[in-house]
Amino acid sequence: MPVEHLQLEGKQIILVGTAHVSHSSVEEVRSTIEETDPDTVAVELCQARYDVLKNPGLWREMDIISIVKNKRSAFLFANLIMSAFQRRIGQRLGVTPGQEMRAAIELAEEKEIPVALIDRPIQITLQRAWRMLTLWEKVKLLYSSLFSILFSFEDFSEEDIERLKDKDVLTSAIEEVAKQAPTVKRVLIDERDAYMALKLRALESGKSLAVVGAGHLGGLMDELRSPTANLSELQQVPQSRSGPWKWIIPVMILVLITSGFFFGGARQGYEMVKWWLVCNAFFSALGAALALAHPITIMVAAFASPVTSLNPTLAAGWFAGLSEAYLKKPRVMDFETIQDDISTVRGWWKNPVTRILLVVIFANLGSTIGAFMAMPILTRIMLSG
Repeated sequence: MPVEHLQLEGKQIILVGTAHVSHSSVEEVRSTIEETDPDTVAVELCQARYDVLKNPGLWREMDIISIVKNKRSAFLFANLIMSAFQRRIGQRLGVTPGQEMRAAIELAEEKEIPVALIDRPIQITLQRAWRMLTLWEKVKLLYSSLFSILFSFEDFSEEDIERLKDKDVLTSAIEEVAKQAPTVKRVLIDERDAYMALKLRALESGKSLAVVGAGHLGGLMDELRSPTANLSELQQVPQSRSGPWKWIIPVMILVLITSGFFFGGARQGYEMVKWWLVCNAFFSALGAALALAHPITIMVAAFASPVTSLNPTLAAGWFAGLSEAYLKKPRVMDFETIQDDISTVRGWWKNPVTRILLVVIFANLGSTIGAFMAMPILTRIMLSG
């Protein structure tokens, strides 16, 4: 197991790199804490992830309707994708994801050693990643996320995990995604390296031991020696990159349709309106149907899409998701089984909670496709007139 020692301004910092789902990582974390007897044990967790680790039953308290209303479906979806990736490999090896973090916390509490949470809040990390992505990066990232649901990583062996020690499995997954969206690696890995380094430097204990993914070791060492950012910068959620540009497509559509009425007459204008409605309604409804939504929800997606596509502050998926949540409100047991269900393809569609998320994602994706499909059709109708 990779272990790095660093002397910094009279303090000793010990970095313990783990594979997150490795049997040996759990045991080696315990032995390293026993051998070094640190003043503080720091873990790669934020408060929200720490609470879930300590109390897995927190899933029961999740309000899916509130999540959809507050436009947090995409963030929960991304969080579950990462959780599913680790859980699938953990099930293959018989190891609970995050077990080495739990072992570090439990041993620290047993030895009455203070525990420090040094990772950036997951909500801020995901918001920063999403806000900084270009539209094309978002499309590629969504495709990669949906693609990952369809595979169960059955070919991973424990030897494969051990070979990933120098680059823990979640970091490796993020770097694979980063090939499609480079911003993801910068926000999910590089920025968190800087954040955790600053939190470690701020600890007042003489000897600190930090348990982190092995893929963070190199970046953490560099940032500890020479910080490149400050906490306030890393905690800010930037404004959306799109800004006024998000209105370009809606304005273009309205100009096209208006021009159709003005230059081609009522018949041409109504023909353009018809195809706008058909394209948006069909593809958004198709997306909801692929998520196995309730028939009424499919109709909601179809009716909402032509309108929401012209207003960037709205989304057909939000209306469809709320419809699905009210029609098929999840039960307590659905929240209790969510961690197991996301480990299989069938489980994502079977569990009402994750199915609602899929309805939101697929209906929005369908609405976007419908809008892009409609533009050349409207242009052709106008030019033919």
